[in-house]
Amino acid sequence: MSIPGPLVLLVEDELAMRRFLRTALEAEGYGCVEATTAREGLAHAAGHNPALVLLDLGLPDADGLDVTRRLREWSQVPVIVLSARGHEGDKVAALDAGADDYLTKPFGTGELLARVRVALRHAARAKGEPEAAEFRNGMLRVDRLRRQVFVDDREVRLTPTEYTLLGVLCRHAGKVLTHRQLLKEVWGPGRVTQTHQLRVYMAQLRQKLERDPARPALLRTEPGVGYRMVDPGA
Repeated sequence: MSIPGPLVLLVEDELAMRRFLRTALEAEGYGCVEATTAREGLAHAAGHNPALVLLDLGLPDADGLDVTRRLREWSQVPVIVLSARGHEGDKVAALDAGADDYLTKPFGTGELLARVRVALRHAARAKGEPEAAEFRNGMLRVDRLRRQVFVDDREVRLTPTEYTLLGVLCRHAGKVLTHRQLLKEVWGPGRVTQTHQLRVYMAQLRQKLERDPARPALLRTEPGVGYRMVDPGA
């Protein structure tokens, strides 16, 4: 008897989209439970304890952003927002509300499943063992005990702020972090509007860590939204 895969909660009022999501997920071994309203979605999240939530923003009884905020009051379940709203402001709002990722409709099966895998890996790391003493991602190696950074086994000197910024990106590898989230974690809540400062430090990190800073392989820009450290398992 096969062991069921992680349970995914689909909160989506469009029947065709729910069928597409269920077919794609079940083909990869995931279990699925469906909800068509915000109220039903919150009830299923509490009753079924899913491993991940796929959440549409345009629900008939409430905005998906409200659902995300409500979930974050008591749960850290990974949430991937699915929406036809493709504006940068919508993505930023969803991520700042507590979503882990954002997919703009229409999207393909491959992209959906990749984002699901990344979100589940990140969640497993977050609630698993304490942070590993060493982080590896391709050519990058971070020795957290000695606070040393290596690229292709060559030590790279970082300033304290650069190291802190890199540490946040490594800790959330695979997850989009908005400008506001990064500024708050690195510089504190009083500096969340200083996006120019963040861009300067990201440029400095890329100069030191990327083989081609103009075409970054590790530290990706999410235009108008923020940045993402490429997931080590991708």
